[in-house]
Amino acid sequence: MAQGYVRAVDLPQVIPVFPLPGAILLPRGQLPLNIFEPRYLNMIDDAMAGDRIIGMIQPQGSQSLPGLSPVGCAGRITSFAETSDGRYLITLTGCARFRLAAELPTQTPYRQIRADFAPFEADLAAPPVDDVGLDRDTLLDALRAYLETRGLDIDWDTAETAPPEALINSLSMALPFEPAEKQALLEAASLTDRSDVLTALLTIDAADDGEGDTPSIQ
Repeated sequence: MAQGYVRAVDLPQVIPVFPLPGAILLPRGQLPLNIFEPRYLNMIDDAMAGDRIIGMIQPQGSQSLPGLSPVGCAGRITSFAETSDGRYLITLTGCARFRLAAELPTQTPYRQIRADFAPFEADLAAPPVDDVGLDRDTLLDALRAYLETRGLDIDWDTAETAPPEALINSLSMALPFEPAEKQALLEAASLTDRSDVLTALLTIDAADDGEGDTPSIQ
């Protein structure tokens, strides 16, 4: 189970959100964040004083107050450090995805929503321990072709032996896909579906040249 939460109703129904394009969080995944904007420093302060839950969600549109994607993922702050120049270095560990039920009027400088976790209650279950439904060889072949076109590399020993959820979710979070592609990975109904989406994206993108940072599997 994720962070001691057993049912969807155990999670807070009103949560602050951090809209960040190109960044997704997945259940039990770990997302490091460098927080420096005053409104989000305020958000972290409030979260640390409460249940430590923050929702990661991708914005939609380029206006000053962009819309929010229909699905995000809540994470709990599991690591916190403050730098000498006042930034917060945190790690969010994914709990469960949510559907955006409503954005709420608020006096806080950051945005808050009502989150519906019920459609994703299965995220709170224990992760699969075997490769049922995962075509690891096809996924790794697509990953190898994708990385070669970009001059990237990963720890292949880890990739070949990592539990299926850790492998698929870490790649989905770390690789530099477009925001819409990230959202498709986030919204995939099951781990097998996400593996299929990931393999398809890797195969399609392998034909394109790209640049990015070396991903790490955690």
